[in-house]
Amino acid sequence: MFSQHLAGHTYSFDSLTEVMAKASPIRSGDQLAGCAANSAAERVAAAMVLADVGLSEFLRRPLIEDAVTDLIHRTHDSDAFRPLAHMTVGSFREYLLEQAYRGADISSLAWALTPEMAAAVSKLMSNGELIAVSAALSVVTKFRTTLGLPGCLSSRLQPNHPTDDPAGVAASVLDGLLFGCGDAVVGINPAGDSPEAVRDLLLLLDEVRRRYSIPMQSSVLTHISTTIDLMEAGAPVDLPFQSIAGTQGALRSFGVSLDMLAEAEQAADELHRGTVGTNALYFETGQGSCLSAGANIGVDGPVDQQTLEARAYGVARAYRPLLVNTVVGFIGPEYLYDGKQIIRAGLEDNFCGRLLGIQMGCDVCYTNHAETDSDDMDTLLHLLAAANTGFVIAVPGADDIMLGYQSLSFHDIAQVRATMGKRPAPEFEEWLHTTGVTDEAGLLADDGPAPALSPEHAIELGWTS
Repeated sequence: MFSQHLAGHTYSFDSLTEVMAKASPIRSGDQLAGCAANSAAERVAAAMVLADVGLSEFLRRPLIEDAVTDLIHRTHDSDAFRPLAHMTVGSFREYLLEQAYRGADISSLAWALTPEMAAAVSKLMSNGELIAVSAALSVVTKFRTTLGLPGCLSSRLQPNHPTDDPAGVAASVLDGLLFGCGDAVVGINPAGDSPEAVRDLLLLLDEVRRRYSIPMQSSVLTHISTTIDLMEAGAPVDLPFQSIAGTQGALRSFGVSLDMLAEAEQAADELHRGTVGTNALYFETGQGSCLSAGANIGVDGPVDQQTLEARAYGVARAYRPLLVNTVVGFIGPEYLYDGKQIIRAGLEDNFCGRLLGIQMGCDVCYTNHAETDSDDMDTLLHLLAAANTGFVIAVPGADDIMLGYQSLSFHDIAQVRATMGKRPAPEFEEWLHTTGVTDEAGLLADDGPAPALSPEHAIELGWTS
């Protein structure tokens, strides 16, 4: 039992789970789950209680007992945690802010922390504080490009097509490349999940890469079991993909287990397709996925969606991924109602993922029935760039015609790089400059790319029609 006296009223909380949930900034998913604070005063009281909770309590009092918790505790570095063991959540917040202000290296803390610790401290931080600490963290991963270097902002080029038409996909790939997109990954959400269709898309992307000598990695975002079978059959798989979540039950709802993730990691390693590194998995997450799967209940009742999201990062980092991104507004307004909630969630996710040591990115996006618009997405994009997020996602015209939601456009990537002084991954930037897509300053070149990347040449090659 926890309690806090505030403004003439005593607020009581039955468990650490309830404290965590009610200390969270308000969001529709927690209201739907019945675990949100009932008033702003109760949220402040819960945050005051949480500030006095020792970090060690999260090791002694698991909020959930399942295979994900076992993995988190098994991979926790108790030696690295020892210097932090005396801290409360509140004093840890102060420590992070001080270290970030002084420019100290706090990235080494990653394996000392559990996801619940990261989630807890994020609940006590303002948006600006989340940005300040995130910006001070360094996370570098490598496959064919090096991601996360200082001053870089990478992008996923998402060339989805409603019928997986190769010409349509290739046209979108070419469009994105001409705006300098794709250094994180060229990743397709297939309209169908047949192995044959997925293989054809993999072959298309690999041929584009080889024909134009592009230092890039590709991924077709099908179920990981399909990808494992395709790797065994010799398909050119760079990054196996899987949507993941923070509980064993939610993973089960996706038809995936921790053993399957380990199998995919091993299979990808054995292909040796990376040229500058061996980080070879790609994961996507999103606040609300556990609740939507009915898998959000812990030892003491419903666990808040942001803590569950952080636990997904605890799953991800165990398999050395190249990329992890939160599809922050994609699941819908039932979980993040409006622009204010989406912006806050994006900053929380970026902070927690980076603090836990993964290459965190964001699909800055929303569904058309949410109370938000593209101006909110512009705000989140620039805040994430200031927070040194690893990458963002871009689609043709900011409108994904296959998945039916709004994301960023290719020109948004060029604009935010120019505004914020960001560059692509160095290997990809060299290719952009060599082919004439960008100039020496890293801006889109006035005189256009080399003839090999012209639309006319693409038609001759059969990429477009």
